[in-house]
Amino acid sequence: MDNNINKKNEEEMTEEVNLIEAGPISKILTQAGLNHENDNPDNLGIEIIKVSPECLIKVVANLKKNGFNYLQCQGGYDEGPGLKIVCFYHLIKIEELEKDAKPKEVRIKVFLDRAGDLKVPSLYKLFRGSDWQERETYDMFGVNFVGHPHPKRLLMPEDWKGWPLRKDYVQPDFYEMQDAY
Repeated sequence: MDNNINKKNEEEMTEEVNLIEAGPISKILTQAGLNHENDNPDNLGIEIIKVSPECLIKVVANLKKNGFNYLQCQGGYDEGPGLKIVCFYHLIKIEELEKDAKPKEVRIKVFLDRAGDLKVPSLYKLFRGSDWQERETYDMFGVNFVGHPHPKRLLMPEDWKGWPLRKDYVQPDFYEMQDAY
Protein backbone atom coordinates (compact mmCIF):
# COMPACT_ATOMS: atom_id res chain seq x y z
CA MET A 1 0.00 0.00 0.00
CA ASP A 2 2.85 2.41 0.84
CA ASN A 3 4.33 1.79 -2.62
CA ASN A 4 1.02 2.81 -4.23
CA ILE A 5 0.93 6.03 -2.19
CA ASN A 6 4.55 6.84 -3.06
CA LYS A 7 3.91 6.09 -6.73
CA LYS A 8 0.82 8.32 -6.73
CA ASN A 9 2.80 11.17 -5.09
CA GLU A 10 5.56 10.82 -7.71
CA GLU A 11 2.99 10.96 -10.52
CA GLU A 12 1.39 14.10 -9.03
CA MET A 13 4.80 15.77 -8.71
CA THR A 14 5.63 14.87 -12.34
CA GLU A 15 2.32 16.39 -13.46
CA GLU A 16 3.11 19.59 -11.50
CA VAL A 17 6.51 19.87 -13.20
CA ASN A 18 4.88 19.39 -16.60
CA LEU A 19 2.38 22.17 -15.83
CA ILE A 20 5.13 24.80 -15.83
CA GLU A 21 4.61 26.58 -19.11
CA ALA A 22 7.68 27.15 -21.26
CA GLY A 23 8.56 30.83 -21.47
CA PRO A 24 9.98 32.60 -24.52
CA ILE A 25 13.59 31.96 -23.51
CA SER A 26 12.92 28.28 -22.90
CA LYS A 27 11.38 28.09 -26.37
CA ILE A 28 14.56 29.56 -27.88
CA LEU A 29 16.66 26.93 -26.08
CA THR A 30 14.29 24.13 -27.15
CA GLN A 31 14.52 25.24 -30.81
CA ALA A 32 18.32 25.10 -30.49
CA GLY A 33 18.07 21.54 -29.13
CA LEU A 34 19.56 22.43 -25.74
CA ASN A 35 18.66 20.38 -22.66
CA HIS A 36 17.06 22.36 -19.86
CA GLU A 37 14.08 22.40 -17.51
CA ASN A 38 11.61 25.17 -16.84
CA ASP A 39 11.02 26.42 -13.33
CA ASN A 40 8.32 28.76 -12.12
CA PRO A 41 9.15 32.42 -12.78
CA ASP A 42 10.24 34.39 -9.74
CA ASN A 43 8.03 37.01 -8.06
CA LEU A 44 9.09 39.63 -10.65
CA GLY A 45 8.16 37.34 -13.55
CA ILE A 46 11.76 36.58 -14.53
CA GLU A 47 12.01 33.24 -16.31
CA ILE A 48 14.09 30.61 -14.50
CA ILE A 49 15.84 27.86 -16.44
CA LYS A 50 17.46 24.81 -14.79
CA VAL A 51 20.45 23.25 -16.54
CA SER A 52 22.98 20.56 -15.75
CA PRO A 53 26.65 21.54 -15.41
CA GLU A 54 27.40 19.77 -18.70
CA CYS A 55 24.92 21.96 -20.61
CA LEU A 56 25.71 25.30 -18.93
CA ILE A 57 28.27 26.64 -21.44
CA LYS A 58 26.14 25.74 -24.48
CA VAL A 59 22.99 27.27 -22.95
CA VAL A 60 24.73 30.50 -21.89
CA ALA A 61 26.58 30.81 -25.23
CA ASN A 62 23.24 30.44 -27.04
CA LEU A 63 21.62 33.06 -24.84
CA LYS A 64 24.54 35.44 -25.42
CA LYS A 65 24.14 34.89 -29.17
CA ASN A 66 20.44 35.77 -28.75
CA GLY A 67 21.19 39.12 -27.13
CA PHE A 68 21.64 38.29 -23.43
CA ASN A 69 25.04 39.96 -23.45
CA TYR A 70 25.37 41.09 -19.82
CA LEU A 71 25.99 38.84 -16.84
CA GLN A 72 24.45 40.95 -14.07
CA CYS A 73 25.46 38.54 -11.34
CA GLN A 74 26.59 35.04 -10.57
CA GLY A 75 26.28 33.56 -7.13
CA GLY A 76 25.35 30.58 -5.07
CA TYR A 77 23.15 29.48 -2.23
CA ASP A 78 22.60 26.45 -0.07
CA GLU A 79 19.12 24.94 0.07
CA GLY A 80 19.87 23.44 3.50
CA PRO A 81 21.73 20.59 5.19
CA GLY A 82 21.57 17.48 3.03
CA LEU A 83 20.02 19.41 0.13
CA LYS A 84 21.48 20.94 -3.03
CA ILE A 85 24.07 23.67 -3.54
CA VAL A 86 22.84 25.99 -6.29
CA CYS A 87 24.79 28.23 -8.68
CA PHE A 88 22.75 30.92 -10.38
CA TYR A 89 23.41 33.30 -13.25
CA HIS A 90 21.32 36.38 -14.04
CA LEU A 91 21.57 37.52 -17.68
CA ILE A 92 20.16 40.70 -19.22
CA LYS A 93 19.73 42.05 -22.75
CA ILE A 94 21.56 45.38 -22.59
CA GLU A 95 20.01 46.91 -25.74
CA GLU A 96 16.65 46.78 -24.00
CA LEU A 97 18.00 49.20 -21.39
CA GLU A 98 18.86 51.73 -24.08
CA LYS A 99 15.26 51.77 -25.36
CA ASP A 100 14.04 52.76 -21.88
CA ALA A 101 11.91 49.62 -21.78
CA LYS A 102 11.83 46.89 -19.19
CA PRO A 103 14.87 44.75 -20.00
CA LYS A 104 14.54 41.09 -20.88
CA GLU A 105 16.08 38.99 -18.13
CA VAL A 106 16.65 35.31 -17.43
CA ARG A 107 18.01 33.38 -14.49
CA ILE A 108 19.92 30.14 -15.06
CA LYS A 109 20.29 27.70 -12.15
CA VAL A 110 22.59 24.71 -11.77
CA PHE A 111 21.68 22.34 -8.91
CA LEU A 112 24.59 20.35 -7.44
CA ASP A 113 24.52 17.42 -5.06
CA ARG A 114 26.48 18.57 -2.01
CA ALA A 115 27.83 15.04 -1.48
CA GLY A 116 28.86 14.81 -5.14
CA ASP A 117 31.33 16.55 -7.38
CA LEU A 118 30.78 20.31 -7.00
CA LYS A 119 32.14 21.24 -10.42
CA VAL A 120 30.66 23.74 -12.86
CA PRO A 121 32.34 25.08 -16.01
CA SER A 122 33.58 28.64 -15.64
CA LEU A 123 31.87 31.33 -17.71
CA TYR A 124 35.05 33.43 -17.69
CA LYS A 125 35.65 32.95 -21.44
CA LEU A 126 32.10 34.17 -22.21
CA PHE A 127 31.82 36.85 -19.51
CA ARG A 128 35.03 38.26 -17.98
CA GLY A 129 32.92 39.78 -15.21
CA SER A 130 32.33 36.32 -13.78
CA ASP A 131 35.93 36.26 -12.47
CA TRP A 132 35.47 37.49 -8.90
CA GLN A 133 31.88 36.31 -8.69
CA GLU A 134 32.92 32.71 -9.34
CA ARG A 135 35.78 33.06 -6.88
CA GLU A 136 33.37 34.28 -4.20
CA THR A 137 31.02 31.35 -4.85
CA TYR A 138 33.99 28.99 -4.56
CA ASP A 139 35.14 30.68 -1.37
CA MET A 140 31.75 30.60 0.37
CA PHE A 141 30.22 27.33 -0.94
CA GLY A 142 33.09 25.19 -2.29
CA VAL A 143 31.91 25.09 -5.92
CA ASN A 144 34.86 24.53 -8.26
CA PHE A 145 34.67 26.42 -11.56
CA VAL A 146 36.50 24.33 -14.14
CA GLY A 147 38.53 26.49 -16.52
CA HIS A 148 38.67 29.54 -14.24
CA PRO A 149 42.03 31.30 -14.78
CA HIS A 150 42.69 32.05 -11.08
CA PRO A 151 40.75 29.62 -8.86
CA LYS A 152 41.60 30.63 -5.33
CA ARG A 153 39.90 32.09 -2.30
CA LEU A 154 38.82 35.70 -2.52
CA LEU A 155 37.39 36.65 0.88
CA MET A 156 38.74 34.09 3.33
CA PRO A 157 42.42 33.40 4.10
CA GLU A 158 43.99 30.78 1.83
CA ASP A 159 44.27 28.24 4.64
CA TRP A 160 40.66 28.59 5.84
CA LYS A 161 38.90 25.28 6.38
CA GLY A 162 35.36 24.83 5.10
CA TRP A 163 32.77 26.89 3.28
CA PRO A 164 31.28 29.57 5.57
CA LEU A 165 27.92 30.17 3.83
CA ARG A 166 26.89 26.52 3.74
CA LYS A 167 24.10 25.86 6.17
CA ASP A 168 25.91 22.82 7.57
CA TYR A 169 29.11 24.79 8.24
CA VAL A 170 30.44 24.55 11.77
CA GLN A 171 32.33 27.66 12.77
CA PRO A 172 35.67 26.94 14.42
CA ASP A 173 36.06 28.04 18.03
CA PHE A 174 39.03 30.15 17.01
CA TYR A 175 41.06 31.00 13.96
CA GLU A 176 44.72 31.63 14.44
CA MET A 177 45.85 34.66 12.48
CA GLN A 178 49.05 34.13 10.53
CA ASP A 179 51.46 36.50 8.92
CA ALA A 180 50.49 37.47 5.41
CA TYR A 181 54.02 36.87 4.17
